[in-house]
Amino acid sequence: MLELFQTVFYQPIFNLLIFLYNTVSLQDFGVAIILLTAIVKLVLWPLSRKSIKSQKALQDLQPKINELKAKYKGNQQAMGKELMELYKKYKVNPFSSCLPLLVQFPVFIAIYRIFREDLNKHLDLVYSFLYRPEIINTSLLGLMDLSKPSIYLAVMAGAAQFWQAKMMMAKKSNNAVSIPGEKKEGMAEIMNKQMLYFMPAITIFIGVTLPGGLTLYWLVLTLLTVLQQSLVVKKQEKTPIIEGEVIE
Repeated sequence: MLELFQTVFYQPIFNLLIFLYNTVSLQDFGVAIILLTAIVKLVLWPLSRKSIKSQKALQDLQPKINELKAKYKGNQQAMGKELMELYKKYKVNPFSSCLPLLVQFPVFIAIYRIFREDLNKHLDLVYSFLYRPEIINTSLLGLMDLSKPSIYLAVMAGAAQFWQAKMMMAKKSNNAVSIPGEKKEGMAEIMNKQMLYFMPAITIFIGVTLPGGLTLYWLVLTLLTVLQQSLVVKKQEKTPIIEGEVIE
């Protein structure tokens, strides 16, 4: 299984990084990582897009979901049945946002391994038709060594993740409606607000212990996800699902 993972995921991504390092990045490791991240994001764009659209669809339905919670308060069986009918009517699968993440997981693991380890020890994995450098200079524009942790990149990665989460939370808040007899903030809402600050803090905490190359990858990936999120949500807002428009 490990050999299959290395052949299908690890080695192709590793060789793509080496190719970018040898060519368009002019042997700047940081630029090669940025280009690799952009390519990976582009390949996974349809999956990420589906996940974002599913999340947005659920947010569009939130007012109707809250109405059902108020109407069938204390009757979980009836509420569950009505929720299923609601999802069926608007062709929304509440679990569809999870599948794309599972598909992307092996790619993320491969990239984590690539940047977590010393690349110079794995140059024997370079394909025969590619130029194999004697040693990889792991610098970013000559400003920092990406083989070592960088607190600056860690802070920027945490800030980018906070920005991403804040954007989705703002959209969710716009769809919120009050339910008679319910507390102003439910447990889920409180947890979401806590995670808004907790996850960026964890990103910074972990980022300062990881090689800068991995943190740079996460930073660029988050920024590209914010861009994609903005584009997808903006497009969906023109055809809100609660008006009967079905998300493709």
